[in-house]
Amino acid sequence: MNLTLNPSLRKSRQENLLGVRVDFVDYDEVIRQILAWRKNSQRKYIVLCNPHTVCEAHRSRALLNTLRESALNLPDGVGTTIAAHILKIPHFGRVSGPTLMLRVCGAVSDPPLRHFFVGGRPGVGEALAQNLTMRNPQLQVGGIDSPAFNDSSDREASRVLKKINASRADIVWVGLGSPKQELWMSRHREHLAATALIGIGAAFDFHAGTVPWAPRWVRKAGLEWAFRLLIEPRRLWRRNVDSPAFLARVISQRLFGSAGAE
Repeated sequence: MNLTLNPSLRKSRQENLLGVRVDFVDYDEVIRQILAWRKNSQRKYIVLCNPHTVCEAHRSRALLNTLRESALNLPDGVGTTIAAHILKIPHFGRVSGPTLMLRVCGAVSDPPLRHFFVGGRPGVGEALAQNLTMRNPQLQVGGIDSPAFNDSSDREASRVLKKINASRADIVWVGLGSPKQELWMSRHREHLAATALIGIGAAFDFHAGTVPWAPRWVRKAGLEWAFRLLIEPRRLWRRNVDSPAFLARVISQRLFGSAGAE
Protein backbone atom coordinates (compact mmCIF):
# COMPACT_ATOMS: atom_id res chain seq x y z
CA MET A 1 0.00 0.00 0.00
CA ASN A 2 1.48 3.35 -1.07
CA LEU A 3 0.53 5.82 1.66
CA THR A 4 1.15 9.53 1.15
CA LEU A 5 3.08 10.77 4.19
CA ASN A 6 3.67 14.34 5.33
CA PRO A 7 7.36 14.86 6.21
CA SER A 8 6.64 18.25 7.85
CA LEU A 9 4.96 16.69 10.89
CA ARG A 10 7.24 17.00 13.93
CA LYS A 11 5.55 14.96 16.64
CA SER A 12 3.81 12.24 14.71
CA ARG A 13 3.54 8.63 13.77
CA GLN A 14 1.89 8.06 10.41
CA GLU A 15 0.71 4.49 10.03
CA ASN A 16 -1.22 2.21 7.71
CA LEU A 17 -4.35 1.17 9.61
CA LEU A 18 -6.21 -1.33 7.39
CA GLY A 19 -5.09 0.55 4.29
CA VAL A 20 -5.96 4.00 5.67
CA ARG A 21 -3.26 6.47 6.67
CA VAL A 22 -3.80 7.52 10.28
CA ASP A 23 -1.74 10.37 11.75
CA PHE A 24 -1.02 9.61 15.39
CA VAL A 25 -0.40 13.19 16.56
CA ASP A 26 -1.38 15.20 19.62
CA TYR A 27 -3.63 18.26 19.86
CA ASP A 28 -0.73 20.72 19.94
CA GLU A 29 0.66 19.32 16.69
CA VAL A 30 -2.70 19.76 14.97
CA ILE A 31 -2.80 23.42 15.98
CA ARG A 32 0.82 23.92 14.92
CA GLN A 33 0.00 22.46 11.51
CA ILE A 34 -3.04 24.70 11.04
CA LEU A 35 -1.02 27.82 11.87
CA ALA A 36 1.77 26.71 9.51
CA TRP A 37 -0.76 26.17 6.70
CA ARG A 38 -2.16 29.66 7.24
CA LYS A 39 1.32 31.19 7.19
CA ASN A 40 2.08 29.44 3.91
CA SER A 41 -1.34 30.22 2.35
CA GLN A 42 -2.23 26.53 2.08
CA ARG A 43 -5.71 25.02 2.01
CA LYS A 44 -6.22 21.64 3.67
CA TYR A 45 -8.86 19.45 5.26
CA ILE A 46 -8.79 17.25 8.36
CA VAL A 47 -10.72 14.04 9.03
CA LEU A 48 -11.57 12.61 12.45
CA CYS A 49 -10.98 8.94 11.76
CA ASN A 50 -12.67 6.32 13.95
CA PRO A 51 -13.24 2.57 13.36
CA HIS A 52 -16.51 3.25 11.54
CA THR A 53 -14.72 5.66 9.18
CA VAL A 54 -12.08 3.03 8.37
CA CYS A 55 -14.70 0.32 7.78
CA GLU A 56 -16.79 2.68 5.66
CA ALA A 57 -13.70 3.39 3.54
CA HIS A 58 -13.58 -0.36 2.75
CA ARG A 59 -17.13 -0.04 1.39
CA SER A 60 -16.78 3.30 -0.39
CA ARG A 61 -14.10 4.09 -2.95
CA ALA A 62 -15.04 7.78 -2.78
CA LEU A 63 -14.44 7.92 0.97
CA LEU A 64 -11.19 5.96 0.68
CA ASN A 65 -9.89 8.47 -1.88
CA THR A 66 -11.02 11.31 0.37
CA LEU A 67 -8.98 9.89 3.27
CA ARG A 68 -5.95 9.49 1.02
CA GLU A 69 -6.14 13.16 -0.01
CA SER A 70 -6.69 14.63 3.45
CA ALA A 71 -3.89 16.51 5.22
CA LEU A 72 -4.54 14.75 8.55
CA ASN A 73 -6.55 11.66 9.49
CA LEU A 74 -6.75 11.94 13.26
CA PRO A 75 -7.24 8.91 15.56
CA ASP A 76 -10.71 9.60 16.93
CA GLY A 77 -12.47 6.84 18.84
CA VAL A 78 -11.07 4.49 21.46
CA GLY A 79 -11.00 1.73 18.83
CA THR A 80 -8.15 3.46 16.99
CA THR A 81 -5.99 3.56 20.13
CA ILE A 82 -6.79 -0.10 20.86
CA ALA A 83 -5.71 -0.84 17.29
CA ALA A 84 -2.49 1.10 17.89
CA HIS A 85 -1.76 -1.06 20.94
CA ILE A 86 -2.43 -4.25 18.98
CA LEU A 87 -0.18 -3.09 16.12
CA LYS A 88 2.47 -1.79 18.58
CA ILE A 89 2.20 1.76 17.23
CA PRO A 90 3.46 4.51 19.59
CA HIS A 91 0.77 7.15 20.00
CA PHE A 92 -0.42 10.11 22.07
CA GLY A 93 -3.92 8.78 22.73
CA ARG A 94 -7.04 9.60 20.77
CA VAL A 95 -7.78 13.01 19.29
CA SER A 96 -11.42 13.56 20.17
CA GLY A 97 -13.41 15.79 17.81
CA PRO A 98 -15.22 17.75 20.55
CA THR A 99 -11.99 18.27 22.49
CA LEU A 100 -10.16 19.30 19.32
CA MET A 101 -12.82 21.95 18.70
CA LEU A 102 -12.32 23.38 22.19
CA ARG A 103 -8.53 23.35 21.85
CA VAL A 104 -8.48 25.01 18.42
CA CYS A 105 -11.11 27.59 19.33
CA GLY A 106 -9.06 28.44 22.41
CA ALA A 107 -5.72 28.65 20.57
CA VAL A 108 -3.88 31.96 20.81
CA SER A 109 -2.47 33.28 17.53
CA ASP A 110 -1.64 36.58 15.87
CA PRO A 111 -3.83 37.37 14.06
CA PRO A 112 -6.57 35.34 15.80
CA LEU A 113 -8.08 32.42 13.94
CA ARG A 114 -11.46 33.17 12.42
CA HIS A 115 -14.09 30.39 12.48
CA PHE A 116 -17.12 29.41 10.40
CA PHE A 117 -19.61 26.69 11.38
CA VAL A 118 -21.41 24.66 8.68
CA GLY A 119 -23.99 22.04 9.66
CA GLY A 120 -26.39 21.01 12.36
CA ARG A 121 -30.12 21.49 12.52
CA PRO A 122 -31.47 25.07 12.39
CA GLY A 123 -30.44 26.89 15.55
CA VAL A 124 -27.67 24.47 16.51
CA GLY A 125 -24.91 26.54 14.91
CA GLU A 126 -26.06 29.67 16.74
CA ALA A 127 -26.15 27.86 20.10
CA LEU A 128 -22.75 26.33 19.38
CA ALA A 129 -21.15 29.68 18.57
CA GLN A 130 -22.73 31.29 21.64
CA ASN A 131 -21.50 28.56 24.00
CA LEU A 132 -18.00 28.55 22.53
CA THR A 133 -17.83 32.34 22.83
CA MET A 134 -18.88 32.11 26.47
CA ARG A 135 -15.92 29.79 27.07
CA ASN A 136 -13.57 32.00 25.03
CA PRO A 137 -14.75 35.63 24.72
CA GLN A 138 -11.98 36.37 22.21
CA LEU A 139 -13.31 33.80 19.73
CA GLN A 140 -13.65 35.21 16.21
CA VAL A 141 -16.85 33.86 14.62
CA GLY A 142 -17.05 34.62 10.92
CA GLY A 143 -20.40 33.00 10.28
CA ILE A 144 -22.84 30.13 10.62
CA ASP A 145 -24.86 28.15 8.10
CA SER A 146 -27.21 25.16 8.31
CA PRO A 147 -27.56 23.82 4.76
CA ALA A 148 -30.76 21.98 3.92
CA PHE A 149 -29.91 18.37 4.77
CA ASN A 150 -31.38 16.81 1.61
CA ASP A 151 -30.35 19.61 -0.75
CA SER A 152 -27.16 18.57 -2.54
CA SER A 153 -27.70 20.89 -5.51
CA ASP A 154 -24.88 22.95 -6.98
CA ARG A 155 -26.94 26.06 -6.30
CA GLU A 156 -27.11 25.35 -2.55
CA ALA A 157 -23.41 24.47 -2.42
CA SER A 158 -22.53 27.69 -4.27
CA ARG A 159 -24.57 29.73 -1.79
CA VAL A 160 -22.76 28.21 1.20
CA LEU A 161 -19.31 28.54 -0.40
CA LYS A 162 -19.86 32.21 -1.20
CA LYS A 163 -21.00 32.89 2.36
CA ILE A 164 -17.91 31.17 3.80
CA ASN A 165 -15.50 33.03 1.52
CA ALA A 166 -17.17 36.34 2.32
CA SER A 167 -16.59 35.67 6.04
CA ARG A 168 -12.78 35.47 5.59
CA ALA A 169 -12.74 32.42 7.85
CA ASP A 170 -9.49 30.60 8.54
CA ILE A 171 -11.18 27.45 9.80
CA VAL A 172 -14.45 25.91 8.62
CA TRP A 173 -15.99 23.41 11.03
CA VAL A 174 -18.13 20.96 9.04
CA GLY A 175 -20.82 19.05 10.94
CA LEU A 176 -22.81 17.28 8.24
CA GLY A 177 -22.41 13.74 9.56
CA SER A 178 -20.03 11.09 8.25
CA PRO A 179 -19.27 10.34 5.45
CA LYS A 180 -21.18 13.31 3.99
CA GLN A 181 -18.93 15.87 5.69
CA GLU A 182 -15.72 14.21 4.50
CA LEU A 183 -16.94 14.05 0.90
CA TRP A 184 -18.13 17.68 1.15
CA MET A 185 -14.70 18.84 2.29
CA SER A 186 -12.91 16.93 -0.46
CA ARG A 187 -15.23 18.28 -3.13
CA HIS A 188 -15.16 21.93 -2.06
CA ARG A 189 -11.68 22.45 -0.59
CA GLU A 190 -10.35 24.10 -3.75
CA HIS A 191 -13.31 26.49 -3.92
CA LEU A 192 -12.71 27.92 -0.45
CA ALA A 193 -10.10 30.39 0.74
CA ALA A 194 -10.10 29.01 4.30
CA THR A 195 -6.92 27.42 5.62
CA ALA A 196 -8.50 24.31 7.14
CA LEU A 197 -11.77 22.43 6.85
CA ILE A 198 -12.39 20.11 9.80
CA GLY A 199 -15.11 17.44 9.76
CA ILE A 200 -16.35 17.35 13.32
CA GLY A 201 -19.71 15.54 13.40
CA ALA A 202 -21.31 15.25 16.83
CA ALA A 203 -19.24 18.08 18.37
CA PHE A 204 -21.85 20.53 17.04
CA ASP A 205 -24.59 19.00 19.16
CA PHE A 206 -22.37 18.42 22.20
CA HIS A 207 -21.15 22.00 22.45
CA ALA A 208 -24.53 23.44 21.46
CA GLY A 209 -26.05 21.51 24.35
CA THR A 210 -28.63 19.69 22.21
CA VAL A 211 -27.11 16.23 22.88
CA PRO A 212 -25.34 15.35 26.16
CA TRP A 213 -21.56 14.96 25.98
CA ALA A 214 -20.31 12.01 28.02
CA PRO A 215 -18.95 12.98 31.47
CA ARG A 216 -15.18 13.38 31.66
CA TRP A 217 -14.70 10.16 33.65
CA VAL A 218 -16.63 8.20 31.02
CA ARG A 219 -14.46 9.66 28.25
CA LYS A 220 -11.25 8.94 30.17
CA ALA A 221 -12.37 5.36 30.74
CA GLY A 222 -12.81 4.88 26.99
CA LEU A 223 -16.56 4.31 27.33
CA GLU A 224 -17.88 7.31 25.42
CA TRP A 225 -19.08 4.97 22.65
CA ALA A 226 -21.34 3.17 25.17
CA PHE A 227 -22.69 6.45 26.53
CA ARG A 228 -23.50 7.72 23.03
CA LEU A 229 -25.12 4.42 22.05
CA LEU A 230 -27.32 4.64 25.14
CA ILE A 231 -28.35 8.21 24.27
CA GLU A 232 -28.85 7.70 20.50
CA PRO A 233 -29.33 3.95 19.87
CA ARG A 234 -31.23 4.28 16.56
CA ARG A 235 -28.63 6.51 14.96
CA LEU A 236 -25.47 4.85 16.26
CA TRP A 237 -26.13 1.12 16.37
CA ARG A 238 -24.81 0.61 12.82
CA ARG A 239 -21.42 2.16 13.43
CA ASN A 240 -20.97 0.13 16.62
CA VAL A 241 -21.60 -3.06 14.65
CA ASP A 242 -18.48 -2.12 12.69
CA SER A 243 -16.27 -2.23 15.80
CA PRO A 244 -15.89 -6.04 16.09
CA ALA A 245 -15.16 -6.34 12.36
CA PHE A 246 -12.63 -3.51 12.66
CA LEU A 247 -10.77 -5.18 15.54
CA ALA A 248 -10.80 -8.55 13.76
CA ARG A 249 -9.17 -6.95 10.73
CA VAL A 250 -6.62 -5.19 12.93
CA ILE A 251 -5.66 -8.52 14.52
CA SER A 252 -5.35 -9.99 11.02
CA GLN A 253 -3.07 -7.09 10.04
CA ARG A 254 -0.95 -7.73 13.15
CA LEU A 255 -0.65 -11.46 12.41
CA PHE A 256 -0.46 -11.47 8.63
CA GLY A 257 0.40 -7.88 7.65
CA SER A 258 -2.67 -7.50 5.44
CA ALA A 259 -6.38 -6.58 5.69
CA GLY A 260 -5.87 -3.27 3.88
CA ALA A 261 -8.28 -1.49 1.54
CA GLU A 262 -7.56 -1.69 -2.15
